[in-house]
Amino acid sequence: KKGMSCYRERRKGCRKRKSVRGCVVGPDLATLSLVLLKKGSEEIPGLTDDQRPRRLGPKRASHIRKLFALEKKDDVRNFVVRREVNEKKKKAPKIQRLVTPAMLQRKRYFRSQTRQRMVLSKKLKQEYSKRVVEYRQEQKELRAAEVAKKKKEKKAAK
Repeated sequence: KKGMSCYRERRKGCRKRKSVRGCVVGPDLATLSLVLLKKGSEEIPGLTDDQRPRRLGPKRASHIRKLFALEKKDDVRNFVVRREVNEKKKKAPKIQRLVTPAMLQRKRYFRSQTRQRMVLSKKLKQEYSKRVVEYRQEQKELRAAEVAKKKKEKKAAK
């Protein structure tokens, strides 16, 4: 038999949600995974009695601005929450969605590229339409010459 004894796959590629015991709690269980939903009147020692700060600060530029109530002109890089690894080394996250001069330059470049492509395609379209008109005129003249030739031959045959 393929797979695990505690998992019955309903369809190929499904996530394994293993249920061995169900909801039965007994003294033979080593650990329980619980989530605190509502705090009562009393404190739970070691869980709700001490206030521990969050280990990590925000990583996104707008979230850092929101946390420190910064203006648009303030530099977000000075307000990143840094974490001390040891006396010499500090760690800080790489700020995401940070508007930098390089990013603005890239944006300008891409926009200008798009504009250039539009102008070029417009020019090529005009040239093509001009060529099509010329070609049609040539074809018309050739056809007219052919028809005139046939008429001439008909007259000569009579």
